[in-house]
Amino acid sequence: MISKIKCFWESFRKSPPRMLALGFLTVILLGGIILSLPISSRTGNHTPFIDSLFTSTSAVCVTGLTTVTTKANFSNFGYIVIMSLIQFGGLGFMTWAVLVQLLMKKRISFYDRILIHEQMNEESFSGMVRLIIFVLKSTFLIESIGAVLLSFTFIPEFGLKKGIFYSIFHSVSAYCNAGFDILGEESLSKYSNSILVLLPIASLIILGGIGFNVFIDILKKKNYKKLRLHSKLVLTMTLILIVFPAIVIFLLEFNNPSTFMGKSLSYKSLSSFFQSITLRTAGFFSIDQSLLRESTSLFCILIMFIGGSPSGTAGGIKTTTFALVIMLSISEIKGFKDVEIFNRRIESNVVRKALTIFTISIIWILFVTFILSVIENKRIVDLLFETTSAFATVGLTRGITPRLSTIGKSLIIITMFIGRLGPMELAYAISKNKKIRSYKEANGNIMVG
Repeated sequence: MISKIKCFWESFRKSPPRMLALGFLTVILLGGIILSLPISSRTGNHTPFIDSLFTSTSAVCVTGLTTVTTKANFSNFGYIVIMSLIQFGGLGFMTWAVLVQLLMKKRISFYDRILIHEQMNEESFSGMVRLIIFVLKSTFLIESIGAVLLSFTFIPEFGLKKGIFYSIFHSVSAYCNAGFDILGEESLSKYSNSILVLLPIASLIILGGIGFNVFIDILKKKNYKKLRLHSKLVLTMTLILIVFPAIVIFLLEFNNPSTFMGKSLSYKSLSSFFQSITLRTAGFFSIDQSLLRESTSLFCILIMFIGGSPSGTAGGIKTTTFALVIMLSISEIKGFKDVEIFNRRIESNVVRKALTIFTISIIWILFVTFILSVIENKRIVDLLFETTSAFATVGLTRGITPRLSTIGKSLIIITMFIGRLGPMELAYAISKNKKIRSYKEANGNIMVG
């Protein structure tokens, strides 16, 4: 029995994706147990485990979907637990593991560096510890600045003690792209005209979704032309996916009597801008998602699916993956052999990985949406919106999350976990070691298109 346990543990140790998956899963289960306890509940009663597990998964996977209202259901202790889970999930399992080892003055092993490399999706193994230290310092600095900016609104409204806590909680939630709030069912709707709230939240979301490696590159180079190809692509796609969706949402909702009609131009502009930002896997909302036109909701689903950028706190298939798939299609149409971006050729294995992530993600979202359509009496557009939001760790909802069945909630839990870990990482975690064949099969031909 002991030998079997040792073999099982070694199979995990030899697979960084499995270790990362196990780390996230352990924290999720622990968080679910703590949140189910009476001390975490506002009423002093046990919270059903499925709802506690859902909340814990949503926090660790920095999603924001909830089956119970966070403000109404959880106590101050529960808030602290949720905020801790968000911070853990946003920065990743290995970030905190390295911090503990550094505080204990222990040496960071090469195996730990491999895990960091896997978590941060870096190109090389050099500077892994420096990267983690930068991640921690920059995170706490940016979150502190965000909390100070939010305190100008929250302290006058809620008082000193409560206002400070609310500022810290929402700053952490925004930077980690979690979307959790403790303001009630309407989230940031009451601040839909407040630049002092929406702009700091939006800025935190953008900074959290760009990626730590891009931060480092910008600080080192300080010149767009000198940046790495990855950084240029991330910044370009980020700008496009902020401006373009904002314009589309503004136009689609301009005359919608349930959202924008009768509102001032400044309200429409700010709400469109914030909606565009929050679709990048943030989860906060200043307008009720269930009131959006179906055409707007379908467009929002596409933006949620893309998500943020690699090595950050955002989810989705990532901006770079989407860009590679688009450029692959353009290259194929033009008859080019290689995929080129900014006059640089992209390696074929990178393109294949992007296409694989894109394909697996679509298949999983459609599969879960189909299953939910069978077991839940809900509209397809709402189920697709919910599933995409969960997979891309966005957290926006059209109001159906609390009304899902236990099976439906379980499917969304699994979807959030897959979305946070990444479909490729999960595939590597559950698969056996890759086998490299020393031969190639004979060529065959298949007609497509």
